[in-house]
Amino acid sequence: MSTHKGMLAARVFAVLVIVGVGAAAFRLSFTTLRDLAKLAHIPASDAWLFPLIIDGTIVQATAGALVLAKSPERKFFTRVLAVGALVSVAGNSIHAVAGGNPLPAWLCAVVAAIAPISLLVDTHGLAVLFRAAQRSLAPAVAAEPVIESSEPVYEAVAVEPVIESAPEPIAPVRDALPVRPAPRSRAPWPLQSETLPLEGLPA
Repeated sequence: MSTHKGMLAARVFAVLVIVGVGAAAFRLSFTTLRDLAKLAHIPASDAWLFPLIIDGTIVQATAGALVLAKSPERKFFTRVLAVGALVSVAGNSIHAVAGGNPLPAWLCAVVAAIAPISLLVDTHGLAVLFRAAQRSLAPAVAAEPVIESSEPVYEAVAVEPVIESAPEPIAPVRDALPVRPAPRSRAPWPLQSETLPLEGLPA
């Protein structure tokens, strides 16, 4: 239990140190880059926007690299983070070397080009984040389980239309001939020997 408390205290202390160092570094970098913008003939009323542009691009690149840790688009944000950090470090170094003197014309042109380039990079980074979010949601929708129903499924069977044909004409039936009754067979006349007695007659 004591080991767990020690690890928790170390994490809290590390977070506080990072927050303190980050705030101090941002404050010094902000002041230095603002003065550098003034040396590049940027109006003093707008000079404070120059460090926000550089540091804002760095923050967006850091967030994109963390969110897309397992995505191929992470390379874009990693490169932007590296370039942004290089510009910030170079700006602080040039300010120290300049010693309060105005910058040469070519260096003023470089400082002036940083703002539109940062806008282009940040806009593209936002589009990359949206595209990666849509790609990650597509498999989740396709992987939803299909619940099989116990009810029988009746398939629709296409019924071909029945074409009724015209009735065929019926031939007229002729009047049937009357059926004559069959002639009755007459019984043969009885023989005389059968009808009259022969006894007593002379032979």
